[in-house]
Amino acid sequence: MKLHCVCLFVLLSTSFCWAQTSQSEKVLTKVADIPMPGPAVRFDYQTFDPSSGRLYIAHMNADQLVVFDTSKRQVVANLDGFNRVHGVTAAPEIHRLYASATGNHQVIAVDTQSLKTLGTAGPINYPDGLAYAPKQNEVFVSDEHGGVDAVIDAANNKLIANIPLGGGAGNTVYDTVSGHILVAVHGVNLLAVIDPATNKIVSRVPLDGIKNPHGIALDASNHIAFVAGEANHSLAVVDLNAMKVLSICQVGEDPDVLAYDPGLKRLYVSSESGTVTVFQNNNRKLNLLSSFEMPHAHTVSVDPKTHFVYFPLENIDGHPILRIMQPVN
Repeated sequence: MKLHCVCLFVLLSTSFCWAQTSQSEKVLTKVADIPMPGPAVRFDYQTFDPSSGRLYIAHMNADQLVVFDTSKRQVVANLDGFNRVHGVTAAPEIHRLYASATGNHQVIAVDTQSLKTLGTAGPINYPDGLAYAPKQNEVFVSDEHGGVDAVIDAANNKLIANIPLGGGAGNTVYDTVSGHILVAVHGVNLLAVIDPATNKIVSRVPLDGIKNPHGIALDASNHIAFVAGEANHSLAVVDLNAMKVLSICQVGEDPDVLAYDPGLKRLYVSSESGTVTVFQNNNRKLNLLSSFEMPHAHTVSVDPKTHFVYFPLENIDGHPILRIMQPVN
């Protein structure tokens, strides 16, 4: 059976994203299934800190934050008190970790060395995705239901601004090339570009062909963004220099979290449906390598050094696990 990446013309200048692959062709192989603490309930975002080799995982419906040492392949801590934790991001420059305790309408700051809570910031209606801007020492927070990107001063853990987006906030990421913050905006289907020096939107990129953009991953070397449309199982490749969509591909139903391996130039798109779609980035054009099913595989992370790929799975034989995979060949 042949799978294909169905892509659309968005503008006359938009190119096709097209490839074929065999469904049985494996691009990832399982390395290990690591038992995870807590009940067999939903995970959400995760963030990998290359400076420490730690993976921080939001165990959302357990109200816990899991700290996993990737070199030892073991859980080193399981932190309580993170009510309905959604987003998590590391700021290794200041030895901080930020997690969105959505149930408390707050963002929690954690010291990554002691793993002690340092403070909270809010109120934020529905904090979700997070990004840290190191030059300004600010944390940007997707307020998914509030229609803003909230801004926290990391020096004192205070909410200092709410930036109106004109729609619901999808994921928020930091662009290391421009120093800007990028936010996917639901409803109006665009990518908002925020200058953290002024906390103002400096550009809005229409995402024609994408419905309810949510997940984002970046390729810094090519300065492009991959943005997933959760309402129409789509993926846009966005040129962040020209500020335009280059191509659109189809992915699994209800795509959620994306991860990009810059060394292998490989993109992983995980979906609420359990479909994982894998692309090869070839000079800003995506070739579909494989699409496969894994239960509850809607969140993914990658270690750019080892190229290992991490999938927290909420219920395998009644228990949560962290599935570690590696690329074939």
